[in-house]
Amino acid sequence: GTDPELVRNILETDMSNIKQRHGEGIAFWGSLGLFFPSFGMIGTLIGLIQMLKNLGSGDPSAIGAGMAAALITTLYGSLGANLVAIPVQRKLELRSAEEQVVKAIMIEGILSIQSGDNPRIVKDKLSSFLPPSDRASLDEVGG
Repeated sequence: GTDPELVRNILETDMSNIKQRHGEGIAFWGSLGLFFPSFGMIGTLIGLIQMLKNLGSGDPSAIGAGMAAALITTLYGSLGANLVAIPVQRKLELRSAEEQVVKAIMIEGILSIQSGDNPRIVKDKLSSFLPPSDRASLDEVGG
C-alpha cells in the first residue's frame, strides 16, 4: 500500500489549505465589522456638515434632514457591524473549527484503517476527539 506518512502529508496539506481558505472569509467579515462603524461615522459627519450648512437658512426642516442623516448613518453602521458582519464572522469561525475537527478525525481514521488497527481500537481512538456527552450517545447507538 501507500506509505502512511505520504497519506498523512496529503491529508494535512488539504486541511491546511481549507483552514487558509476559511481564514480569508473570516478576515473579510472581521474587517467589514470594523469598517461598518467607520462608514457610519463618515455618514454622521456628512449629515452634521449638511445640518450646519443649512443652519443659517432659518428653515428648521432643512436642519432636521441633516440631523436625520447623521443619526441614521450611525445606526446603519452599528447595525451592519453588530447584526451582520460580526455574527457572520463568528459563525464562519465556528464552522471552520468544526470542519478542522472532522478532518482530524478523518486523518486518524484513515491512517488507523491503513495500518490495520483493530476496529475497536479505531473506534476508541476516533471517539477521543468527541466530547464525553457525544461519546455516550455513540455507545447507545451501538458504535
